[in-house]
Amino acid sequence: MSQNKSSLAALTVGAIGVVYGDIGTSVLYAFKEVFVSGQVSINPDNILGVLSLFFWTLMLVVSLKYVVLIMRADNHGEGGLMALLALASQSVKDQPRTRGILVVLGVFGVALFFGDGIITPAVSVLSAVEGLKIVTPEAEPYVVGISLLVLLVLFWFQNRGTGDIGKFFGPITVLWFLAIATTGVLQILENPSVLKAVWPGYALAFATENYHIAFITLGAVFLCVTGAEALYADMGHFGKKPIRLAWFGLVMPALVLNYFGQGALVMADPDAAKNPFYLMTPDWAMIPMVLLATAATVIASQALISGAFSATKQTIQLGFLPRLSILHTSIRETGQIYIPAVNRFLLAGVFAAVLFFGSSSALAGAYGISVSLLMVITTLLTFFVVRYKFGLPLWVAILSTSVFVVVDTAFFVSNALKIFDGGWFPLAFAGLLFVVMMTWRDGRALLSERLTSESMHLNDFLDSVFIHPPVRVEGTAVFLNAASGRVPNALLHNLKHNKVLHKNNLFVTVLHHEVPWIKIDERLQVESLGHHCWQVIINYGFKNDPDVPKALMEVRNFGCDLDPMTTSYFLSREIVIPTTGGGMAQWREKLFAQMHHNAGAAAEFLKLPNNSVVELGSKIEI
Repeated sequence: MSQNKSSLAALTVGAIGVVYGDIGTSVLYAFKEVFVSGQVSINPDNILGVLSLFFWTLMLVVSLKYVVLIMRADNHGEGGLMALLALASQSVKDQPRTRGILVVLGVFGVALFFGDGIITPAVSVLSAVEGLKIVTPEAEPYVVGISLLVLLVLFWFQNRGTGDIGKFFGPITVLWFLAIATTGVLQILENPSVLKAVWPGYALAFATENYHIAFITLGAVFLCVTGAEALYADMGHFGKKPIRLAWFGLVMPALVLNYFGQGALVMADPDAAKNPFYLMTPDWAMIPMVLLATAATVIASQALISGAFSATKQTIQLGFLPRLSILHTSIRETGQIYIPAVNRFLLAGVFAAVLFFGSSSALAGAYGISVSLLMVITTLLTFFVVRYKFGLPLWVAILSTSVFVVVDTAFFVSNALKIFDGGWFPLAFAGLLFVVMMTWRDGRALLSERLTSESMHLNDFLDSVFIHPPVRVEGTAVFLNAASGRVPNALLHNLKHNKVLHKNNLFVTVLHHEVPWIKIDERLQVESLGHHCWQVIINYGFKNDPDVPKALMEVRNFGCDLDPMTTSYFLSREIVIPTTGGGMAQWREKLFAQMHHNAGAAAEFLKLPNNSVVELGSKIEI
């Protein structure tokens, strides 16, 4: 019993560090953004109304939507948009048109997530370092430079992995939440009347009395829940109970206390609205708070960057991105990975955002729009899971999601008003990435169709070959083939040029499924084709790490005497040639051909031994 309690406590602390870093640092900028434009008059009624909006936004979006509803829609214990997309698409697999629409929605949501991956580190680190301006105004010219340096160090150390520093995430973030709760309480004690804002009537009164600006204000209020999607995304790492315990036990109370403390300070001193978070910190604690805030934002950014690596890997295995070099940074934790190309891409985007916008207030205009649209997509996908996967009545599915659709849409439309103030930045990025992902998916489908149409059935081909069999040589040949049951080009080239056939021949197709994990005992499907030839299908979930040599060791149970020392792997390397009037627009075919050419090596992705791989190329027109 005590061991279980210890494990639960460790998971809860870990969840606080990884899951709640982003939403925990929103106190740095969310409340001040409501008043920074000057459109909202600073008076007690408006402050209470805004605080009420903050409180009920946290309750509706985080507590009810994510903690109560969406965390129930787990995919074999895993969460995140890719897991939800797989679950939703599976639930309507007998409705091809609906499934196609959901896939497009989900892929665009993934693209929005990567847009958020650029904005979050930029706005978080900038808002923390800006605290130096409160310490001394002379620091203002150095804020951007210091922020870039912090971000450069953060991205520079990504290849070291999060294992060594991850153990410190939880305690530091716990300290952060205790600190922001304490500063909030000190201000609330000075003006306890702000606690009245828990009554929703103040939010309604603010909205009705300031209807001309209340809708615009929602865009700033929404900033208090950016990062909420991490509750669902990291569910597989920590489990539902620790995440829920961390939210209700520490994170939500600390956030509410800090926001109410900022409101109490601004009520007493309207000039403090320019940066209420730091101005309610005692002078003696200012520098420690800046350092702690910077550490908290780095942790929040680290969690999002790690999430981007994981999402990229899942997206690759579901067939929406080309293979990339994936490095494992831990021998114990398979989820700890590093993708150099993604790291460079995010670093370039974050630097561009910091240099272009220059301040957290300017970036706040770009922040929120991608996250709010992502939340709309998440709610829509959840509807189909509730309706078709859980099999609940239509009225239950509508009732459980319609309120959140309305709330999410209202936040998105409010944020959409900021498109020309910077909101275009993450949307443009997401749009470009969406085009790339859909082009890769459609291009792979065209390539597979062309290869299938030009290839022969494997059984018929082998029957004809063994009428006059070629010379058989010792060892095992593994022919990797995208289409099961068809003749791989590598086999044709091997027979044509080498005029031999190995003693054992495995025709292997690797399939990735829309579930997180495939059990070991469900990994292989083996069919004997006679003449010491076998058709092998290796099944992986989108969170499994493909390892073909390891998986093939099990074929010994099916009569194949496989010796790793005498096994050769034959791969077909297609060179894609775009053609006019093909299946896609010319520019998309050229884009696909370029991506296909630059894709990571299949041998590396499938963990094939370098000294046993033979690649045979051919040109394919699409």
